[in-house]
Amino acid sequence: MLATGIGIPVMAALSATLGSTSGSPAFAACILFFVALLISIIFLFVVEGGLKPIPTLSLPFYFYLGGAFVAFYVLSVTWVAPQFGVGNAVAFVLLGQLISMATIDQFGLLGAPMHTITLQRVLGLILMSIGVFLAVRRG
Repeated sequence: MLATGIGIPVMAALSATLGSTSGSPAFAACILFFVALLISIIFLFVVEGGLKPIPTLSLPFYFYLGGAFVAFYVLSVTWVAPQFGVGNAVAFVLLGQLISMATIDQFGLLGAPMHTITLQRVLGLILMSIGVFLAVRRG
């Protein structure tokens, strides 16, 4: 997960530059998703051995909307980062992740295990938020 965290700002910078250079954040997102689809297909067949029978689970429709959040993230960071800066864009994404993570954990939303917010977690979230602010503060 550390490598994933390292990759997010790199992906944001690459997408932002591609979007700026091409003049279209949507085009940059299409390229990103095309490459991601190719890599996912290769992983599916090489690592996982191909398609398996799809289980007939009756999940609520919203469990299939993760891709919509990925598209929203990629399009927004590709559009915002060239004007706002990659560091600022990713810092606000991180703050949003902290808020969302704490809420999902507190209430056990979307099938996640419940982890109540303790004083220690609140202090940790406050310190992380302060750290994000200090990391992007100018001056």
